Order: sequence, then C-alpha cells, then structure tokens
Amino acid sequence: QVQLEESGGGLVQAGGSLRLSCTASGNIASIYSMGWYRQAPGKQRELVARIFSGGSTNYRDSVKGRFIISRDNDKSTVYLHMNSLKPEDTAVYYCNVDGIPGRGSGNLVFNYWGQGTQVTVSS
Repeated sequence: QVQLEESGGGLVQAGGSLRLSCTASGNIASIYSMGWYRQAPGKQRELVARIFSGGSTNYRDSVKGRFIISRDNDKSTVYLHMNSLKPEDTAVYYCNVDGIPGRGSGNLVFNYWGQGTQVTVSS
C-alpha cells in the first residue's frame, strides 16, 4: 500500500558529504513523520534522525552538527544531508515513514521501511 524509494547512497572519503533521499508513495492520507535509520555489519539498527510533521527533529548524538534531516511535504520526500562523514558512519541506511493510510486500508496507521541504501566511508 505504501512504497518508499531511497537513493543517494555510495562510496565517499572521510570528510566528504552525501545526500540521501526517500520518497513515499501509495495509499497515504497524511504523514506523521519520516526518518533515517542505519545498520552496520554485526550491529543493531539505530535511529539516525527523524523529522515530524510539525518540523521538530531528533538526531542521535553522534551525528549532531554533521547531519541535517529535512522534508519536502509536497513531494512526500525526506532528505538526509550528511557532512563530515566518518568511517564509523558506514552502514546500510533505511528510510522509515509513519502516518495515516488512505481510505480502504483497513488500518488506522501505517509504518513502512525502505529497502535500504549502502553508505560506505573510506578512511
């Protein structure tokens, strides 16, 4: 019912920048929030940043001051601007969206994950 299309991952050198994009489509009435999570090899998936409908944001401490999450509500798209990248940022980054589905969904709310995009930062 809801699809997430992620893009922007790649290989960059330490200190470089990258921008991830995620666009939501499908049976959506409204979106509460969109966010980015990441999972490194052998590690648990963790929150990177999330942005809510009112504009407030949450960031994990290790990315504060380096990453910026933004949202284009008209396009149902969330971006993650990653600056001053470090090797420890290497992970698969997953987009997540929650909100209210359109008519006929059978559910009151939805929560969907993207397939993930690889970010690799070389030292």
